[in-house]
Amino acid sequence: MTMSTTTSARTARLGLRATPEQEAVLRRAAEAAHKSLTDFILDAAYQAAEQTLLDQRLFMVSGSQYQALLDMLDRPESDDPGLADLFARRPVWADK
Repeated sequence: MTMSTTTSARTARLGLRATPEQEAVLRRAAEAAHKSLTDFILDAAYQAAEQTLLDQRLFMVSGSQYQALLDMLDRPESDDPGLADLFARRPVWADK
């Protein structure tokens, strides 16, 4: 999910302190990304926050569902030509 960088919708104010070295790196990165310092920091922080929240998902299952998952994981692997083809391809993000 991409965060909008429209400043007119922003009403909350955030503040932070950084070392001079951190500020310099952030400013250089913002310039390289052709973004304002605020947009760069906010976009990066938002993406990191989303990922952190996604990584914290808790999945509740019944005992039988859990056992079915364990049984599936314990089964020997099987040949899957489509999956082998997929893993043989260069990822799209590797070209960026």
